[in-house]
Amino acid sequence: MSQREPVEASPGAVPREPRAAAGVRQALSSLRSSPGFRLLWISNLFFYGGAWTQTLVLGWLVFDTTRSEFLLAVFTAVRLAPMLLGPFAGVLSDRYDRVRLLMFACLWALGAVVVVAVMASSGPVSYGALVAGGLAIGLAQSPSQPARGSLVLDLVGRENLSNANALNALAMNMTQVIGPAIGGAMISAFGAPAALWISTTWYAVSLVALRPLRGVGRPTPGRPEPVLRMLTSGFRTVLTSRLTSAVLLVTLAANVLLWPVYQGFMPVFAKESLGLDAAGLGWLLTCGGLGGLAGSLVIAMLGDFRFKGGLFVLGTAAWGALWSLFALSRTVPLSFALMACIGLMSASFGVLQTTLLLMTTTPEVRGRALGLQELAIGVMPFASLGLGAAAERVGVGTTAFLSGILLVAVLLTLAARVPQLVRYSGANIP
Repeated sequence: MSQREPVEASPGAVPREPRAAAGVRQALSSLRSSPGFRLLWISNLFFYGGAWTQTLVLGWLVFDTTRSEFLLAVFTAVRLAPMLLGPFAGVLSDRYDRVRLLMFACLWALGAVVVVAVMASSGPVSYGALVAGGLAIGLAQSPSQPARGSLVLDLVGRENLSNANALNALAMNMTQVIGPAIGGAMISAFGAPAALWISTTWYAVSLVALRPLRGVGRPTPGRPEPVLRMLTSGFRTVLTSRLTSAVLLVTLAANVLLWPVYQGFMPVFAKESLGLDAAGLGWLLTCGGLGGLAGSLVIAMLGDFRFKGGLFVLGTAAWGALWSLFALSRTVPLSFALMACIGLMSASFGVLQTTLLLMTTTPEVRGRALGLQELAIGVMPFASLGLGAAAERVGVGTTAFLSGILLVAVLLTLAARVPQLVRYSGANIP
């Protein structure tokens, strides 16, 4: 049996790029092609890093002080309450310079964390002081999101929007991997104040990265409408779209049923269900971050793919089902694996909800569309109270299990009632 002769490349032929290298280039296309987006991405990376560190450290301090799931839920509700300002933040995003808004948010966050870190370094912090600190930090984070999301489209355009949002989610998940691990390790080794001081430096770097972008994301010149008129007219425009309303409904359901579990009850799962210490909690959240990192990278590599709506609906349903399985687990290795899968599937929700909202709305109301998204997220504090009360009565595991099942039911019903969302590809520009 004769061997095949090697085929020589013809003179002048361009070597074919390895598939893996081509995939990486596709995944990083927005970072490679847009210097402005690179700066925004770096700023987001450090801003989210501070946020994830504080989420773990403050949550641990509250539960360690009170040993109460309900008081932990109250703290989480107060910390997330500024999300209710989302509609007004959306108006600000459509009305004022978006980069200046983000710079102000960084300065506010930096000052708020410094105050909390000083209190924590001076001695035991009361529950009331922790709640006040959480509220101050939340006032910097949540209201800036409409400007942050709208600025992405300003910098990269519609064709690269899915890729850019996936890279932003990648930054968030990278910090979800690094922040909790650092925070948990620092609590174990040096105490909570050290972890808080680390997060102050992250906000400072985020601010520095935004400075060269001044002048980008300015509103169209002209006399703007009054704030309340902008608010009502923008809401009418956004909510008359069946696709946009369906996306917002998914966001609402996810933030009523599951995000409060992740934001508020992970210390309870770690301590009571799995017997983990602070470092173990950090690594559990790190597994979720690694999964989200992988999911975001996959979506980034897909580029401007066609099945955006289908991945959004079905991926979010799978995310809910995995949470139900996690709630039943009492085995540490299995819980770590399930948390990684939860992070993987959460990318389809986290990346595509913003992408679909921006694609199904007109440019002049995109900030307000993201403001409505923030309002849908802002129900989380109230949901946290309800889920906290339920957890006190039936346990965190049962509460999380039923929440995951309900989210799956909502997604399957929506897929049947609004099939155009499942089929949506992003091609039909409003």
